[in-house]
Amino acid sequence: MKPGGGSRPVVIVHGRLEDSASPDEKDVLVEVEVVRGALEALGYATMVLPIGLNLQEAAAALTAASPALAFNLAESIDGRGSYIHLVPTLLDSMGIPYTGATCEAMLLTSHKLLGKRVLEAAGIPTPAWLPAAQAASAAPSFPPPWIVKSVWEHASVGLEDSSVVSTPGQLDQEIHRRAKRERVEHLFVEAFVDGREFNLALLGGARDGEPQNLPPAEIQFLGYPEGKPRMVGYRAKWAAGSYEYDHTPPSYEFADQDRALAETLVGISRACWKAFELRGYARVDFRVDAAGRPYVLEVNANPCLSPDAGFVAAAARAGLSVEDVIQRIVADAAIPGGRACR
Repeated sequence: MKPGGGSRPVVIVHGRLEDSASPDEKDVLVEVEVVRGALEALGYATMVLPIGLNLQEAAAALTAASPALAFNLAESIDGRGSYIHLVPTLLDSMGIPYTGATCEAMLLTSHKLLGKRVLEAAGIPTPAWLPAAQAASAAPSFPPPWIVKSVWEHASVGLEDSSVVSTPGQLDQEIHRRAKRERVEHLFVEAFVDGREFNLALLGGARDGEPQNLPPAEIQFLGYPEGKPRMVGYRAKWAAGSYEYDHTPPSYEFADQDRALAETLVGISRACWKAFELRGYARVDFRVDAAGRPYVLEVNANPCLSPDAGFVAAAARAGLSVEDVIQRIVADAAIPGGRACR
């Protein structure tokens, strides 16, 4: 029997939003409508449940709904990315099957430094890094350029041109700028790989149990002037009409000389899926240096499913409709069985 059959719905859960929510946070509402439309086209009954930090209230609402399955779209709770794992933890505790990564995998991939440790343990290359609190007192041992990033925040929140620095003085200044918004303990410094950027989407739910690699995408930096960091910052993702937004289109075409690189990226992305024990869907972001060496920037266990997002575009290139994608994600749902995060 498929989830959502009879009177038991698939409940689409997402983080509750305030009216003042930023564009990256509000994008989840677009995802909700895409997922709801696809599920209903597939014959599933649905309901939508925003969740805040009152988990008792959320648990009561879930109990009343008695869902057959939860489709987890929670990327933050009350605007805090550090709480992303709370929804799968709650669903585990209630024995409700849910889509996407388990609470353990969600925590490990969302905390970028924990994620880097998993990558390193698995022998997967990732740029050198240092907690910002240490970098503020002594320059990193690895050479510049450096980039200051958030440990928790996704969607390139906080990333601006000034995030890429080349001197200890610039690094100290950028850490102080970012610390006005986030605690310094929630920032880290990473070696900036000045090269090409790729992302590889993976989709679960295949009959053989293995993830399917969707066509790789390269982010192009068209017309970027000398000295402007080639990176996908916040403006490139969310500021429609900005220079960065208009000059960073993805390309799915690979020249013959890049075929070996594409195969290497596919292999590494599958190793990431295995290392984090992912389910449903994921996206792995890469930088490739001038020598052709790839580095994993991060593993996104719940990539955006909006119509204009890279995951849906990659699926379309593979001949998959949105309904195909959602059905596959549902087919790979996590079934709780004593695995709750504690």
